[in-house]
Amino acid sequence: MRGTVLCESDARMALAEPVSSVAYCSSALQSSCEVAGEDVLLNSSPRTAEPHNSQPGEDSKIEDYQVNSLGPKATSPSPGSSMWTTRRDGEVKLRMEEQGPGSEAPKTVHQLFQESVNKYSNLYALSSKKNGKWVKLTYKMYYDECWKAAKSFLKLGLERFHGVGILGFNSAEWFIADIGAILAGGFAVGIYTTNSPEACHYVAENCSANVIVVENHKQLQKILEIEHRLPHLKAIVQYGEEIKEQRPKLYSWKQFMELGRDVPDEQLREVIAAQKPNQCCTLIYTSGTTGQPKGVMLSHDNLTWTGTVAARFIMLRDAREKQEEVVSYLPLSHIAAQMCDIWAAMTLGVQVYFAQPDALKGSLVETLREVRPTAFLGVPRVWEKMEEKMKSVGMKASAIRRKVAAWAKGVGLQTNLKKMDGRLDEPVNFRLARQLVYRKVRKAIGLDRCTRCYTGAAPITRETLEFFLSLNIPVMELYGMSESSGPHTISLPHAFKLGSCGKVLSGCHTLIHKPDMDGIGEICFSGRHVFMGYLNMEDKTREAIDEDGWLHSGDLGKHDKDGFLFITGRIKELIITAGGENVPPVPIEDAVKNAVPIISNAMLVGDKAKFLSMLLTLKCVVDAETGEPGDDLSPEALAFCQRLGSKATKVSEIISSKDKAIYTAIQKGISAVNEKAVSNAQKVQKWVLLEKDFSLFGGELGPTMKLKRPVVAQKYQEQIARFYTDTEKPSGEPSARP
Repeated sequence: MRGTVLCESDARMALAEPVSSVAYCSSALQSSCEVAGEDVLLNSSPRTAEPHNSQPGEDSKIEDYQVNSLGPKATSPSPGSSMWTTRRDGEVKLRMEEQGPGSEAPKTVHQLFQESVNKYSNLYALSSKKNGKWVKLTYKMYYDECWKAAKSFLKLGLERFHGVGILGFNSAEWFIADIGAILAGGFAVGIYTTNSPEACHYVAENCSANVIVVENHKQLQKILEIEHRLPHLKAIVQYGEEIKEQRPKLYSWKQFMELGRDVPDEQLREVIAAQKPNQCCTLIYTSGTTGQPKGVMLSHDNLTWTGTVAARFIMLRDAREKQEEVVSYLPLSHIAAQMCDIWAAMTLGVQVYFAQPDALKGSLVETLREVRPTAFLGVPRVWEKMEEKMKSVGMKASAIRRKVAAWAKGVGLQTNLKKMDGRLDEPVNFRLARQLVYRKVRKAIGLDRCTRCYTGAAPITRETLEFFLSLNIPVMELYGMSESSGPHTISLPHAFKLGSCGKVLSGCHTLIHKPDMDGIGEICFSGRHVFMGYLNMEDKTREAIDEDGWLHSGDLGKHDKDGFLFITGRIKELIITAGGENVPPVPIEDAVKNAVPIISNAMLVGDKAKFLSMLLTLKCVVDAETGEPGDDLSPEALAFCQRLGSKATKVSEIISSKDKAIYTAIQKGISAVNEKAVSNAQKVQKWVLLEKDFSLFGGELGPTMKLKRPVVAQKYQEQIARFYTDTEKPSGEPSARP
């Protein structure tokens, strides 16, 4: 990248290699510094790198793989000489730096695990609830179980660089199968429990799975339906419940764990000794939001280095001082949960409690109340559901309680907003509100011991962030992707801003590619957290990692003067109108949802069209078992209707009768949003209410509740077409309805 501008902020780390044609300016001068080039790089200063020569752990030879800094091109074909590979047995150069976190000696997963066991041997690692009681494994027991699982995988014939698919809810068995597969030289491959049999087949075939571990009979049936089309599959292992029907190559968890008894320890030691930090050990499959899922290849170093740095950066305490406790409930097939629950937790000796399988259907809060975690990560939908539930409960409170709560929330929001600006003093009314309201709220949702609450994996609205901030629960944003082994930027209790994803992790680097006049451009990453490549997908890998080694996120964003990163949209989501204006849809969608509380989901459309339109859904009751959105309005939606004088109780009633009060309120909210639009091209001219809310069940949302825009566009193509085939001019009134 030529003509690059490097801006020095309060970053702790520096790039390992100088960039040609650069100009330098301090963060204090950024606003007055001429940007002559096409890229802006934050948190770096020029350096020349030398490979780090610290001694590695006992079972790794650092001379066996090459290390590098940012500069080398990613096109060399020789093993270990390139920053990317798509081969399952490929090796990459590690992006080492001359000092700081980026210079630390690379480790394999086994090395990291051994270090943890040496430090936290008798501390509890995993806690599972069986028959109403917590069953716990210490770190030593955890390691021993993974060792046994690894030998059992070898006994089943797991081949080097072949997959072990894991299809089930979070559990000790999930962790043990994951790490056991890695120790045995295979790939740990999480499969979403919501996947169809065909989706399971795609993943299992792509990773050449030798073994698939399933939780129960329901998941087993998916694999049995496709096993005849999996030539590499040698065995299926079931945990979580008894096998209902004995079959060849099908093992219970107990049978599986006993298989490796006659495999010599020395055989496993030899397999572990052959592993290198720059080789792949885990595959994370993307959710396929924009196409076919891609197998993100993560190396030992990706996992161990990122887990270590992330744990330190968010200031988790070492268990030898005071043990942190977390609840594992987000899908482990997603990098966010894996990095938080497995790798960062292992680094500092965290105790992980497993939630119940129906956690996201309602039981999560019960587990939180019982465990009282010290740190908590929730995707936006989890925080939104909590918000809705708390508002629903609040509406049933007495008038006096509602008045006190409103007062406390006002005080909480203002005080915490001031804290973000550096004013740390707490007024008397804030301390009083803490005693009367905030502590009780935290206790009610099980977060009374929680010192760090995080959100990530999808955009969250400012309204939700402000709601929790008003209750003195700062929810801090993380930002990253599977291809960056999880986190790239993190907000901290003493350094966060609403709407920002925080600052870059130590040892990682951010570049804003081709910024516009407002400083907005594509966000690019560099560091040891950047993935190896997409398995067997060279073209896709070349699209993601450029010739200078930068990972292109596809996200648009900018830095403020203090180095905080703000995401403004995704390149692929940009709507380009017929007039050529680029419109990021998310801010407009969020604004409409904030303006009209009855709206659950909104999707802006209008690519290559003369004006913008919007698909809307209403908040409704969701089936706790299936996750299917129902017809009954949610308590919050009912309250909204009642305030407007509407007697509607169902979504279908509002749509069939074109409920005047509701339709008028929606149009009023959209008109208010339009008044703040930066141009006429960014105004919503037409809208339609859909009969079903978007959901994982319906396929409109991905596993982390991200909106699958292509799926929605295909599903509702008739409604979208009506927006633009209508002969009447767009008037701002809804003219197209199902």
